[in-house]
Amino acid sequence: MKSYVLWSSAALLFAVTGCSNGTPAADHKPATASVSATSGTTSDAAIQVTDFSKRTLAFQGVPQHIIALSNGDLDIIYALGGTAVGRPNSNGPSVVPAAENVQQVGSTHEVDLEKITMLKPDVVLGNYPMNEKDIPAIEGVGSQLLLTGANSVKDIQSQITLFGQLLQKQAQAVKLNQQIDRQVATLQKETTSTSKPKVLLVYGAPATYMAALPNSLSGNILEMAGGSNIAADFPGLQNFPQYAQLNTERIVQADPDYILIMTHGNTDEVKAAFIKEMQENTAWSGIRAVKNNQVEVLPSDLFGTNPGTRVTKALDLMHQKLYTAK
Repeated sequence: MKSYVLWSSAALLFAVTGCSNGTPAADHKPATASVSATSGTTSDAAIQVTDFSKRTLAFQGVPQHIIALSNGDLDIIYALGGTAVGRPNSNGPSVVPAAENVQQVGSTHEVDLEKITMLKPDVVLGNYPMNEKDIPAIEGVGSQLLLTGANSVKDIQSQITLFGQLLQKQAQAVKLNQQIDRQVATLQKETTSTSKPKVLLVYGAPATYMAALPNSLSGNILEMAGGSNIAADFPGLQNFPQYAQLNTERIVQADPDYILIMTHGNTDEVKAAFIKEMQENTAWSGIRAVKNNQVEVLPSDLFGTNPGTRVTKALDLMHQKLYTAK
């Protein structure tokens, strides 16, 4: 059996929505998960959950064989005390050390149906809406496809709630969400009366760059960490409204204090290529971030992909970068 592979002509945009920030549907509101038990014990309970595509999936008991197609989903499952039989491909160590030896099965934009079939999962965790087209294929091998995504911290918390329902770990899900709430509240308290640093968030690969908007996960993290997104009023791309084309004139006019780059590839290569482009355009040389050498690539495991429960680390890191020197 050959691998079932999904490709997009816009490779970088596909990587952004699939590997980085979840669903590109800007007006999406995650459905609330619900659980109904047919008896007093978890083992024989009929679990019903409603995913982000508003599909209701039913399970006769807590799924024991779970496949996660994204690192964020994998992180949340393990944070809730669960395990996986399949995880997304990675060039280095797994973002979840406990899952290091778990079988790699592709990703949200390159699904290896052969490996998934061999693992006989009860449920596969995918991205909404990217993996909607995979529902027939996954159901065809006897599994179910549960779809979520993350364009904001609140979306990650909705994922935590949903997976908590799926694993019958509701109390643990509440604790994880409370930790995120406390982190956000602390950062907001620290930055309420402070002049917010101006930031340009760039997602890209060599020769292809976009500005992340506030309705993207990274843009939301930036605002919650106390930064001001200079691209907030840039027009979003038609099919990917969380991102906009870079507008040199408007960027120069906004004069950001920091330029932070996100990528899912080679960070050194991306940074070098972006700096080279800036050097070739004299207009960039007068920008405060460039003059002060405040152009930096963010860690890909926290900003090049949905970090799951580690969003607290992403918030901390972003805040430290913006305020440590102040």
